Amino acid sequence: MQSFWLHMSGTPVSAPTWAVEAGRRSYVVLNAWEGELRAKLKAVDPDVRVYVYKDLSSTRSYACRDGVDDEHLPAGVGYCRADRDHPEWFLLDRNGRRMEYSGYSGHWQMDVGNPEYQREWAANVIASSTASGFDGVFMDNALFPCDAYHPGVCPAKYPTDAAMQDAYLSMLSNTRDEFVASGLKTVANLSNARLHAGMWDAYTEHLDGGFDEWWLAFDDTNLLPEYDEGWSRQVAEIASNEARGKITWVQPHFTPGQDRPFRYALASYLMANGGRAAIAELHRTDGYGDPSPWHAEYDWDLGAPAGPYRSVARNVFQRDFACGTVLVNANPTGSRAVTVRLSTRQLDERNAVVKSVSLPGTTGSVLRKPC
Repeated sequence: MQSFWLHMSGTPVSAPTWAVEAGRRSYVVLNAWEGELRAKLKAVDPDVRVYVYKDLSSTRSYACRDGVDDEHLPAGVGYCRADRDHPEWFLLDRNGRRMEYSGYSGHWQMDVGNPEYQREWAANVIASSTASGFDGVFMDNALFPCDAYHPGVCPAKYPTDAAMQDAYLSMLSNTRDEFVASGLKTVANLSNARLHAGMWDAYTEHLDGGFDEWWLAFDDTNLLPEYDEGWSRQVAEIASNEARGKITWVQPHFTPGQDRPFRYALASYLMANGGRAAIAELHRTDGYGDPSPWHAEYDWDLGAPAGPYRSVARNVFQRDFACGTVLVNANPTGSRAVTVRLSTRQLDERNAVVKSVSLPGTTGSVLRKPC
């Protein structure tokens, strides 16, 4: 199993924290100005892959001071530069006004479908990221709906979801060769891809991987069951990426110590993980400071999977491993428990020996057996 750490809030990181996390996280995402922390992580473990945060979709006016853009930007194009030389790169609403993200002051939406913006964004990001020694780029906000960040209001240039998606596909495909040539890996935030059929695969075709920011657990009790846009579509994100040799990061949301959402998310992740996917929870929206809790289960070795997961009852799934079994009941919360009988005795999460497991709706279990 793999886990990641998104450290994007700019909070200080103590030496004990970065020393420990470098050795156990597969991926870490930092801000562009945290090159010193990148070096410390790499010194502890050269194999940890450190990505830099860059927003695909906005430029930030708060990173422009006295007419000069900051040296290290959270975006690919500086606000001062765009405002002065390329005002046409700002997306406008139907009244000709620039579009600021609702709830995120100083984030101004840019025209990702503009070829000149695409070229400058990629050139700036590649130059700064390689100079700072990052392994890859975390591209935030690869959006699907045209009214993302301003509900009910779409840009005049992209008045439909399809038009907006075509603009992002243009951005990703037109910059792909440059990122490959640079050696930088790319993972984009594809939040809510499950609501747009086929778009996870369409976007990741031009990326090295995808991040699902809201994966299966939306809080301690709001857990995504199986339906047309539900459990199987999110699990398929991992399966599709594994089949194509791509990275997947999945992020359930729940508070520390909540076993039910954790086990539901972890077991679901294991249904499709083939070695390239990573999981880490978040306890509050945008709480990208301290690393998420490390779970003992992350160190369990279940051995090689015997094959893909299979259905053992309606919306109840099982995947067998050489050294364990993973079970998920993806029926709605509150639905009756389903008992799954095991072929051999195994240890549950509490180290109890079991021959069967009773799973209510939206629960999961990870079991171990001797290899």
